[in-house]
Amino acid sequence: MSFDIDRVGVRHARQERRWHHTTVVTAAFVAALGCSGGSPEKGQAANGDAPRKTQPGDTGATSTKGMAGMDMPSPTAAKDDAAAAGAVVTLSAAQIRHGGVAWQPVTMGTSSATVTVPGQIVPNEDRTARLGAPAAGRVVAVRVRPGDRVSQGQVLVTLQSPEAGAAQADLAKAQAELTSRRAQATYTKSARARAERLLALKAIPRQDYERAVADDELAQSSVTQAEAELTRARSSAEQLGAVASASGEIALRSPLAGVVLARPAVPGTVVEAGAPLAIVTDATSLWLTVNAPEALSDALRTGTTLRFSVPAYPGETFTARVDAVGAGLDPGTRTLPVRASVDNRTGRLKPEMLATVAAAGGPDVAAAIVPDGAVQMIKGRTVVFIVTPEPNGGAKFTRRDVEVGSRVGDRDAILRGLAAGDVIVTTGGFAVKAEFDKGSMPKMEM
Repeated sequence: MSFDIDRVGVRHARQERRWHHTTVVTAAFVAALGCSGGSPEKGQAANGDAPRKTQPGDTGATSTKGMAGMDMPSPTAAKDDAAAAGAVVTLSAAQIRHGGVAWQPVTMGTSSATVTVPGQIVPNEDRTARLGAPAAGRVVAVRVRPGDRVSQGQVLVTLQSPEAGAAQADLAKAQAELTSRRAQATYTKSARARAERLLALKAIPRQDYERAVADDELAQSSVTQAEAELTRARSSAEQLGAVASASGEIALRSPLAGVVLARPAVPGTVVEAGAPLAIVTDATSLWLTVNAPEALSDALRTGTTLRFSVPAYPGETFTARVDAVGAGLDPGTRTLPVRASVDNRTGRLKPEMLATVAAAGGPDVAAAIVPDGAVQMIKGRTVVFIVTPEPNGGAKFTRRDVEVGSRVGDRDAILRGLAAGDVIVTTGGFAVKAEFDKGSMPKMEM
């Protein structure tokens, strides 16, 4: 019993020592606050640091203390600096010379206001082959799929047709008939020569000689007739594609190099003459079709350059040249059909894409006239580069978004984004764009 009492006394003694220690520490902290005026901010002023005033909307993140009292920039300030750095690049004099960069002040002028109308990308029918069945028959094999690239003369579909078999038989008969007629003509020609010699010797009557001449001329006429029949049979077989096949097979070949747009043919099916089997187009050239409103009928003429965009490449602009304008308005829609040619050697545009076409129309508006090379595309945005020359021969280049209007020749009208007195890059824009692309690349974090 005395052992338990002693153990309780020891615990009470330990608790009293903890309370005493806590009281001493609290008293020391209160005394320190009293020496500094009772305010943390006054304490900072006593140490030589100016008290920080809180502004409306201030989060207190202007700077943070690093090790050894160093001021560290806030995350917000770092982002602002990075954004500013992404909009401006500096090139040295050597870089400017190497990139062929040149600049000049903006020239102000006027440009027609632009009107947007819907359009569509379609295959160039002048470079498109729509292949159908030349005769009724059964599809034996289909050797291509939509999207395949084919060369000129490549076999696309193989058919088996009774008409092709009959055409091949007619061709063989015509060839045999011509061979027979030629042999007969050779005999009659020699018989005529022999009759001439005998008549000169007065060994035969003249009647026999005249009969030999008539037989020879008849044989020559038969040869001419057989040659014509052979030509007809061969032409019929060639139209059916059955020249090289004696079994009635028809090989449908591509008449041009391009890409397969569609392939309705299905192996094993029976098709009638004229049934569509494959469509091949040369996609390096496409058409842009527009149904323009009546108000633009005077502005859209042959040779006019149109600008258009497609949803697949937002912010990017393509060009097309008008090569055909309808003779009259569609009575149902009161629109004018317009067709423009699109250079698609890059292969980025696809048939049946929808497009938004910008056409010049309406009153003239003030615009900055710049060379075509001054306008660049960065991340889908149309920009120009504002130049600030430096004394050492280098220059600072600021990226600025612009709105491009109509185009005349090799010059573009900038409707928004430039003002008189701005100095912009006119040549060598790709070198400046490359520097901006370098600055936008993500940095590796170690």
